[in-house]
Amino acid sequence: MEFGSLIVSCFLYSPAQGQKRHLSRMKQFLVILLCLVGNMSAKSWTKGLMVHWVSKNPSAILVFNEKTGKRIGDLKNGRLHQLFENFQIIEWSIRDGDGKVLEKGKAKVESYEYSKDSMLQQVPQGRVTQHTWNESEIYPETEREYLVYVPAQYSASKPAALMVFQDGLRHADPNGNLRATTVMDNLIANGEMPVTLGIFINPGRFKDQGLKEKPRNRSVEYDSLGDSYARFLLEEIITKVEESYSISDDPKMRGIAGGSSGGICAWTVCWEKPQSFRKALIWVGTFVDIRGGHNYPPMVRKMEKKPIRAYLLAGENDLDNKYGNWPLANKQMAAALNYSDYDYHFHYGKCFHGTKAAGAKLPEMMRWLWRDWKK
Repeated sequence: MEFGSLIVSCFLYSPAQGQKRHLSRMKQFLVILLCLVGNMSAKSWTKGLMVHWVSKNPSAILVFNEKTGKRIGDLKNGRLHQLFENFQIIEWSIRDGDGKVLEKGKAKVESYEYSKDSMLQQVPQGRVTQHTWNESEIYPETEREYLVYVPAQYSASKPAALMVFQDGLRHADPNGNLRATTVMDNLIANGEMPVTLGIFINPGRFKDQGLKEKPRNRSVEYDSLGDSYARFLLEEIITKVEESYSISDDPKMRGIAGGSSGGICAWTVCWEKPQSFRKALIWVGTFVDIRGGHNYPPMVRKMEKKPIRAYLLAGENDLDNKYGNWPLANKQMAAALNYSDYDYHFHYGKCFHGTKAAGAKLPEMMRWLWRDWKK
């Protein structure tokens, strides 16, 4: 709680007099105490298989599992740490000694082991630079940040392969879930993928938005069918990057990746522009009825096969809401790819919606995507 908000709460406002009146010292103390107790909030977070709870409320005694109706454990000095089995959502409440619910929340348990290919190794490391794009004609009035990853092995005399990542900045974080630049460093050094430039691009936010606000143009760009986003990449972003770097124009040497809406976006780019992109890396793809993505399975079945290679990752604990069921939608997409004899791989596990599973599997996914690049 901010101290400033506490001070403001320690005054009463009298509309009749139009001024603030100081309370007595005792009343001020009581108001401060009420402010502290009233603004007490518990929080939980998960690390590995361990769920942690912290509460500053002096009345908080125990943590209760709302779903099973069982006590999880007692708070000691306002803290509790408890191990759980993997792939669970814990609906919890914090209660006082009389069983009164003080706080409620959810904790998600989802943990994976990273391989050495997702960790820093003694290999040449690429360089990452950050840029801003605010001159879009396809998405006017938007701006976005993007990173350009240049592997240490890059030479301007030989055009490099290309990987584009949607929601890109967080996927390039070496301490994040995906750690894509670290994976690329390692796989390139081991000859398991070509020398590849990476463009890690965020969705567009409108110019009246703050940097920390969710980009309002994300769904329009990512979930929409059609070639707008593909043209945006090709005509604006890649063209700009090519002013500084040499990129192969061979579509087999270009891949695009993303999760959730960024995943269906990766497929759409390849679907609309197979002459420019032929590799799609998709995790927990949003092939549901947000902006028409549920139409892809029948389209894949009915339309002429396109030269696209796709890796799909999904899981049984993914979303199920008014737009559709993500596990079912990804199964239907995989079945359509199989029916039409596409070059695809479908990994179906227990993951929730997010990037954790993809982060642990990214080296394997990238190897599969680039498995024959030397031919």
